[in-house]
Amino acid sequence: MEFLKAKTILTKVKYGKDWYGIDYNMNLYRGCSHGCIYCDSRSQCYHIENFDSVKGKENALFILEKELSGKKEKGVIGIGSMSDPYNPLELEYEQTRGALKLILKYGFGVSIDTKSDLILRDIDLLKKINENNNVIVKFTITTPKDELSKKIEPHVCMTSKRLEAIKKLSDKGIFVGIMMNPVLPFLTAKEEDIKELVKLAYEHGAKFIHTFMSMTLRENQRDYYFQKLDKHFFGLKEKYQKFYGNRYNCPIPNSKKIYKIFIKECQKYGILYDMTEIIQTYKKERKESEQLSLF
Repeated sequence: MEFLKAKTILTKVKYGKDWYGIDYNMNLYRGCSHGCIYCDSRSQCYHIENFDSVKGKENALFILEKELSGKKEKGVIGIGSMSDPYNPLELEYEQTRGALKLILKYGFGVSIDTKSDLILRDIDLLKKINENNNVIVKFTITTPKDELSKKIEPHVCMTSKRLEAIKKLSDKGIFVGIMMNPVLPFLTAKEEDIKELVKLAYEHGAKFIHTFMSMTLRENQRDYYFQKLDKHFFGLKEKYQKFYGNRYNCPIPNSKKIYKIFIKECQKYGILYDMTEIIQTYKKERKESEQLSLF
C-alpha cells in the first residue's frame, strides 16, 4: 500500500451536533476499493486521484496519539466519512484497529461508518470503548436485495452479510443501525423494498435507520455513475438525464409519500429515524448504564 504524508489526522467539526453527535472526524485511509457506483467521494471537489486505489497515511497512529493526548474534550470521533475504515487492506495494516486502541486509551467515543463485516474483528475494543464513552456503528445499506447490492456495491460484502454483522454487534450491546443513503431513483426507491429493509433491520437488531430519500450527482461522480448504469441497467441513464438534468441533489420521485411510508414502518417496529432522537438515545443509553453501575 502506498502511504501519503499527513500533518494531522484528527479534525474538530462544527456540524457534529446535527450529524450523529460527533465532535471530531478522521479518515485513516484515502480512496476506497468497494467500487460503489454512486459514491459521492469520487466528486472532483475532494481532489482524490485514482479513487479506487486505497492509500494509507504515513505515521497515522503516531500523529493520532499525539493529537488525542493533547485534547481536553473527550468527545466522539467519527471514522469513515470519506473512506471505509474496513477496506481489505485493513486486514494487513490494522490502521483502524490501532486507532480504536488509542481511542480507548485516551477515553474518547467513536462513531463508525462502514459497509464491511470486518468490523466484527474489533468487537472487543468497541465493547471496552462503550464502557467509558459513546459508541455508534452505522452500516450503509441501500437495498434489501443481495443481487442488486452486488451490482451497485460490487467489492464489498452483500446486504445479508451486513445485516448479520448488525445482529452480532447489537447482541453485544453496541448501538448499531443503518444509513439508508443514498436512495437511488428508479433502482432502490421502491416502496416494497424500503418496507422490506425496515423489517430486516428490526429482525437483525438495528436501533435506527436514517435516510434523505435522495442521492447526489456531481462532476466525476455523475460520469462514473452513468457509465455503470449503461453497463448494468441499460436505458436508465437517459431516464436520469431527462428527470434530473444536471441537478446536484436528486430526490427520489414521490419522495414525501415514500418517506411517510418509511416513517410508518419504522414506528411499527420501534426503529429510530430522526437524527436528534438517534443522538440522544445512543448517548443516553451509556449514561443510564453508568448510573446503574453505581448501584
